[in-house]
Amino acid sequence: MSLPPTPMAREDQPSAAACAPVPSAAGYEIRTLRTQAECEEAAALVQNRQRWLTMRRLPVPARADVPARFRDPQARPVGMYDDGNLLACMFLQLDPDLGWGTGRCLFLHCLHTLPGQNDNITRLITLWASGYAAQLGLPVVRAETLARHALDAEPTATLLRRLTDMGWVTRGCGTGREGERVARLELAAEPRPGLSAFIACRVHDPEAGPGGPAPRTACGAPQPHSQGRTS
Repeated sequence: MSLPPTPMAREDQPSAAACAPVPSAAGYEIRTLRTQAECEEAAALVQNRQRWLTMRRLPVPARADVPARFRDPQARPVGMYDDGNLLACMFLQLDPDLGWGTGRCLFLHCLHTLPGQNDNITRLITLWASGYAAQLGLPVVRAETLARHALDAEPTATLLRRLTDMGWVTRGCGTGREGERVARLELAAEPRPGLSAFIACRVHDPEAGPGGPAPRTACGAPQPHSQGRTS
């Protein structure tokens, strides 16, 4: 999970409101990336985000080539768009073996947002993920974010405070999916029937983790996923 992490980024602090009104109905869209060109765009966003973090001496994954994952023709990444512009990308997984947390969950993996954007993107993804998990019949959403130092030390402390303001709960720290130290995050699922007026949802069902049950369709009308993408 790579989010706007510190005041050094000079990004807006979250307000008490859940999210700012979206100017036009369903101005945002979250959908599965279906073409090679879309996945290349997502990989470029990840690279730009990692470069942006590095320039500010903030942590980036050291043990995983995240951009390559978005280029993998067998992968099924998801992107968030505003009027055709890619704002964020990630992978959705159902009940992966995280080694922490109890009960079923929707896992947001490799979440990256466009560099230089304010917290509104993260807040909208938070609202959407909470509602989407509820539609899937799941109790919580989980995620991990790099935390190479104590959770009360900067820059992690500022990031966690901002995520807490959005509804996330910190469930301690430990070794993450990529073998690096992470903060563990959990978000309660909550039905949000009115959110579709702001965010159109056209994603494939999340892939089940090892031993996980087959997911059921929750929103939108996802198109069949092709193993070979077109550019």
